[in-house]
Order: sequence, then C-alpha cells, then structure tokens
Amino acid sequence: MPVNDQIIEEFRANDGKVGGFFEGRALLLLHSTGARSGLERVNPLVYITDAGRYVVAASKGGADTHPDWYFNVRANPTVSLEVGTKTIEARAIFPEGAERDGLYAKLAARYPFFTDYERKTARTIPVVALEAIG
Repeated sequence: MPVNDQIIEEFRANDGKVGGFFEGRALLLLHSTGARSGLERVNPLVYITDAGRYVVAASKGGADTHPDWYFNVRANPTVSLEVGTKTIEARAIFPEGAERDGLYAKLAARYPFFTDYERKTARTIPVVALEAIG
C-alpha cells in the first residue's frame, strides 16, 4: 500500500490523528480534482490556520518541481478538506509576494522542516490558503 494511502487510512481510523512523521502535527486531507484526469485525488498535508483559513505549502519535500496536487488545485480551486472528523468545502487561494512570504514564515516557524525544504530548491515554494465556502 502506498505511504499516502496508509496515512489516509490511519487519519480516518483515528479522528484525524496519525503517527510517524506527522505525529503531533496538524494534518488535513485535501481532496482535489485531477487537472488532466478529472479524478478525485486525496493528499495528506500539514497546515496552519491563519485568519480562518487553512494554509498549506506545495513543498514536495524541497524538490525542484511542484507536487501534482498543486496543479490540480490551480486548475480546479474548489476542493474539500477533511480536518479531524469534519469535512469542509473550500476554495484554494494563491497568495503572492509579501502575503505569501509571511504565511510561509509562519509555516516554517511552526514546522522548521519547511526552512530546510526552501533551502533545497531554487523554486519559490507556493503557499495555498484554503478558505471555507459558506
């Protein structure tokens, strides 16, 4: 079973809590629609909250390319989130400039590995703010 599938299964079995790398970290499941396939995709992501939004980074562990889920939400910004035991409909917003930098700094303050990811790549790691709809 792929690692993400194991994390998703554990998340759902334990009211949004998982062990391993994600233990003790705020984790959500992002449901997006594939940009090319049109199929539902689910990705576990760490997050922070800011001004009522869930904020995630398209870090891909500091790789030189954006993760697939980022292209999905760019193409189809209406998503749903599993946070704990709740499901939330949301819209992806893509902060840029000073807003992006401030949100990334908040992510890195909470999760220092984001600083390492930023050092590993020449690309600017996108930040995505997920704002509840309704």
